[in-house]
Amino acid sequence: MKPLWKSDAPAPLGTPFEPGARHDVVIVGAGITGLSTAVMLSRAGLDVAVIESGDVAELATGGNTGKLSLLQGKRLAEIREHHPAALVRAYVESNRAGMDWLTAFADGADVSYLRRTDHSYAQGRSGLETLEAQHAAAQEAGLPTRMLGAGDLGALPFAIAGAVALDDQVTIDPVEVADALARVFLAAGGTLHTGIRATGVRVIPETHVKTAVGPIFAKDVVLATGSAILDRGLYFTKTSGMRSYCVSFRVPGEVPAETFLSVDSPSRSIRPVADADGPGGIAQLVVGGNGHPVGRSDSEEAAVEDLVRWTQEHFPGAEETHRWSAQDYQSHNRIPFVGAMPRGLGRIRFATGYAKWGLSNGPAAAIRLSSEILGTPWRERPHWMTTIATRMTVPADLAQGAQEGLEVGKEAVKGWTDAETHPVPIPRPAEGEGVIANRAGLPVGVSTVDGVTRAVDAVCTHLGGVLAWNDAECTWDCPLHASRFAADGTRIEGPALKDLRELPRTGRR
Repeated sequence: MKPLWKSDAPAPLGTPFEPGARHDVVIVGAGITGLSTAVMLSRAGLDVAVIESGDVAELATGGNTGKLSLLQGKRLAEIREHHPAALVRAYVESNRAGMDWLTAFADGADVSYLRRTDHSYAQGRSGLETLEAQHAAAQEAGLPTRMLGAGDLGALPFAIAGAVALDDQVTIDPVEVADALARVFLAAGGTLHTGIRATGVRVIPETHVKTAVGPIFAKDVVLATGSAILDRGLYFTKTSGMRSYCVSFRVPGEVPAETFLSVDSPSRSIRPVADADGPGGIAQLVVGGNGHPVGRSDSEEAAVEDLVRWTQEHFPGAEETHRWSAQDYQSHNRIPFVGAMPRGLGRIRFATGYAKWGLSNGPAAAIRLSSEILGTPWRERPHWMTTIATRMTVPADLAQGAQEGLEVGKEAVKGWTDAETHPVPIPRPAEGEGVIANRAGLPVGVSTVDGVTRAVDAVCTHLGGVLAWNDAECTWDCPLHASRFAADGTRIEGPALKDLRELPRTGRR
């Protein structure tokens, strides 16, 4: 599965890694958050290094839909349901600051983007109440939204009962802008190491990031890794990992010129990429949705195929070009966590919990992280930063966390119980399939990918959850805290830091 944005990906960037090197700041992660922070700090004169286990825009940034919006589906209504209006306004203002910074950067770096009207829409009448709440929360936060009926939107090829509209939002190629950030960072004297995997952080006796090939030292460390890769503060229990899917299409004729995101289920995100003015009158469209907690799906492949069926039904002649998925984390507090990590002596900072809105939340987090590292006095920081930094945990946050805790507990028990039902030996899985079996009381994951059958220890290296097979991406995913591993056991993302142990295969042909 390869994102549309990576079909003509730029050449990999990076410089050779030197174990023991010293910098002012080391940033782990070369997505929007890490690279925005790196550019800000480099422009302020600091010596900054970024390390990334893959390439630039490897995971969440590369899998983004490229929608940069302050409306964000039903997000504002969800925050307002449990928090005061002042916090919703601060959240909107932080995202506005992030959007303004990223578009200003794009202007300076000659990265193209388009301004469009974004819509949160209801597919049926049951979603209209949510629309009303979203409109009210947006207006209360100072956004000039408009409430529209189905007849106000003209002829659309998909069902719509109403919408909330916000003008002057943005669509952009997330990989192109991430690549531009990396190039500007390098031109400013920054250091970028790709293919270098962080395995931990230590602050005593001297602050450094541990990697698979040696340490790299710094005064400050920023974890821009989606899920914080350290368990300090137990943020893996305060967020939930979510996967969602995208498919891009070539469509004969016209597609909507604006963007849409449903507030009711099943989720549907519609984003035009190119209109039909090109050769042959072919337009390009990205359709996304069908999100679910990581590792808790009957079939990820079925979720993708559902998007394909829906698109081809509503856009006749649509021809699939790319399919992909991405992972993001949503905070039980409903506001991203950004700042200093507990028990880090003020030297480790992190950002997580964007709830799929990283193109604005990422640069906003970078603004705060940079302010803290540079020592900007609080009185000189924007009001939204102070409001978010001093927010209180409310009963609804605790209830959300407790509910997720129950789900995690259920999945933990279910995984071990289900493994007992398939003792080895087992038949060789078909191509693209994976099975959890039991060998001597321990779960084993057996899969066949690209004609190679492998067996791995199917217990997550983070906290011992039994993994589930992802049939869309041929990965082992943890239903507890969203760590993911390749078929051969290599760690991909999440709070886990170690690979799965590959085992001798036991089975029947």
